[in-house]
Amino acid sequence: MTWTDIIRLALEEDLGSGDITTRYLDLDPVSEQAFMIAKAGGILAGVEIARETFLTVDRSLKITLYRKDGDKVSRGKEIMRVEGNPASILQGERTALNFLQRLSGIATLTHALVCELEGTNARLLDTRKTTPLLRSMEKYAVRVGGGFNHRFGLFDMVLLKENHIRAAGGIGEAVRRVQERNTSHKIEVEVTNILELEEAVRAGVDRVMLDNMDLVEIKACVKRFGKKCELEVSGGVTAANIRQIARTGVHFISSGALTHSYKSLDISLLFKE
Repeated sequence: MTWTDIIRLALEEDLGSGDITTRYLDLDPVSEQAFMIAKAGGILAGVEIARETFLTVDRSLKITLYRKDGDKVSRGKEIMRVEGNPASILQGERTALNFLQRLSGIATLTHALVCELEGTNARLLDTRKTTPLLRSMEKYAVRVGGGFNHRFGLFDMVLLKENHIRAAGGIGEAVRRVQERNTSHKIEVEVTNILELEEAVRAGVDRVMLDNMDLVEIKACVKRFGKKCELEVSGGVTAANIRQIARTGVHFISSGALTHSYKSLDISLLFKE
């Protein structure tokens, strides 16, 4: 599904059979100006998506962008100006803001965590814990914030988690089965202790996810196997501990919070008085 499709469906969801409030107001179709304004500081993502949302409602709208994706915006700063039929602006307002606020929230949180990694070699990854059907947009916002994308879906990387391993009868057997059939995809295995890590490395995987381990355990894993395969930490990652985790020498740190526990950036749209 393309972003154009997502925007169209989002507008259909909101407008339904028509905006009855605007219809009953019977507004004159004279050109008006409205401004998107940041009400809090953060990193913008989704500016072009918001622009396209308005244009999907009415291609005659004139939109001037003052900021672009990746820009740091402070409270009170204008992000864009929308000019044209006021009814069209009102019909696109909520959907455009929904996209921009949420994606900017993801980019802002990602940026804050990436800043904590400065001076280390660790990369911040997202997960598949995204809003259904909005994954491509949300993972884009992670990139805008300076993070990196883990696998996009179940089709582009092998990740053997606890239930896969149990179903197959163990780490070694699960990896063996995948290796028999897989010729091109990286193989990652989730482990919960150093003994499982040793088994995964022995099986010849590309990356191991250290799931919900404490710092002492992570350091021991890095010391023994950090040069033999890629190590990724997942679970319990916060702004308070991410730097400590990165300084252990792990290669990747993944966080589902980037796309499920962010705070939407406060942005409003106001007509010029």
